[in-house]
Amino acid sequence: MDVCFRLMQKNTYSLAALLPLLPESKLVKEMHEGIMIYSFATKQKENVFAEVDSRPSDTICIAGGPHPSGSVEDTLEHFNFVVIGEGEETLPHLVNTLLEGGDVSKVKGIGYKCDGRVVLTEKRDNVDLDNYPCFDSKALRSPIEISRGCSWNCKYCQTPRIFGHEMRHRSIDSIVSFAKYYNDLRFTSSNAFAYGGNGIQPRFDKVEALLSKLSSIEGKNIFFGTFPSEIRPDFVTHEGLDLIDKYCSNRTISLGAQSGSDSILKEMLRGHTSEDVNVAVERCFEHEIIPVVDFIFGFPNETEEDQQRTLDQIKWICKKGGKVRAHYLSPLPSTPYEKIVPSLISDTVNRVLGKMARDGKLSGSWNE
Repeated sequence: MDVCFRLMQKNTYSLAALLPLLPESKLVKEMHEGIMIYSFATKQKENVFAEVDSRPSDTICIAGGPHPSGSVEDTLEHFNFVVIGEGEETLPHLVNTLLEGGDVSKVKGIGYKCDGRVVLTEKRDNVDLDNYPCFDSKALRSPIEISRGCSWNCKYCQTPRIFGHEMRHRSIDSIVSFAKYYNDLRFTSSNAFAYGGNGIQPRFDKVEALLSKLSSIEGKNIFFGTFPSEIRPDFVTHEGLDLIDKYCSNRTISLGAQSGSDSILKEMLRGHTSEDVNVAVERCFEHEIIPVVDFIFGFPNETEEDQQRTLDQIKWICKKGGKVRAHYLSPLPSTPYEKIVPSLISDTVNRVLGKMARDGKLSGSWNE
């Protein structure tokens, strides 16, 4: 029986990590007979569900990733199995059990239906990142994942709910082993400056140990704290920025501000203030580093006054020479905001954002 990963535009990072675990599997761009494995986010679910619903009757479909992990029952209306959370151990165990005709109830970390009832098996412990590859160098590649999980509890975010509140870090030796496949080194982490620490307080000695080791490899350009990673504003210190200056090629860093309203930041449990964002931006410019700052509109109970505060901060950042990416809140499964209706953006704020976008001062998609 063929084992196939469904390749889509938005799931290459996930599949890059999973492909090496099933070496006989293959990538496909359409439905295929056998075992089909999907990894997808909430915005992709309708297209994925429609495709899976049209599968051949003897095809087994397995779902994993952000949406299935957060909305197991919904996903099982369309799929045979859901891998909940991390897939490094669960997915190979499930696939091999299916191929051997074994008992799927013995597989930890999955959901499935039995006699119309949803069954959730025992939760699996979080994995040690060093035990698993970032990617297969001969197949799909991805940025190097240096950390997983998040110690914070922002209400809009799935990361701590899927990967846990304890940050886990890939060792320097493991990171270096994957760095050899790139000239330009890019990384994934919920907070790049949290590398090596508990996620609450930075450990810049650990960050420097990593960057120093990578910079000692000839011909490598290091891009640290840039997309697809970001840095929390309250972690932006001169000590950290000195490391960017010393070891890295990037002259931008990505900051997650999320809102310019302190009441909204407090309600979402963000853990920093709007002033922390201002300080981080100022520090970046002192180092001649351009901050690329993300904001989200549409939080619950967000008033026009809250939105105006966010807009004022956006204008201030852009006037100083920074860049801004604006987004609209997407309620995600398993988060406290899962069932909320996002607040509408006021016409006044929307018009100003539109003009700023046309003038090339910001980017993103802030409409529903």
